[in-house]
Amino acid sequence: MVIPIITPLYAALLGLLFLVLTVRVGMFRVKNSINIGDGKNDEMLHRIRAHANFTEYVPLALILILFTEILATDSTVVHALGAALLVGRVLHAYGLSGNIMRPRVVGQALTMLSLLGGSICTAMAIYPFYF
Repeated sequence: MVIPIITPLYAALLGLLFLVLTVRVGMFRVKNSINIGDGKNDEMLHRIRAHANFTEYVPLALILILFTEILATDSTVVHALGAALLVGRVLHAYGLSGNIMRPRVVGQALTMLSLLGGSICTAMAIYPFYF
């Protein structure tokens, strides 16, 4: 049985990023007296979307990376997928929070790459005769 030791590292780092995004939303709410929603404030909307977009993509990507690791894929591949996800989420959050398009696009592309890579690696490990 393979005990995953790589994916938990990326999960922990992504957990810290999630906390940063959460605190950024909360502090902005308090500072600007926005109780719920975005208060028709563009910066609040960008912060909310950076946080929400993270929650939309990271769980599935981490599950796929974990499956990739458990199914005995080379550790270099697991690190590449985890790093792509982590760097992608940092870039996307930075780009979306500051309304800067290039890091946002690159971040989303890296996130999609980690999802695609995790999906392919998982499928190949389970059904190698299809590949």
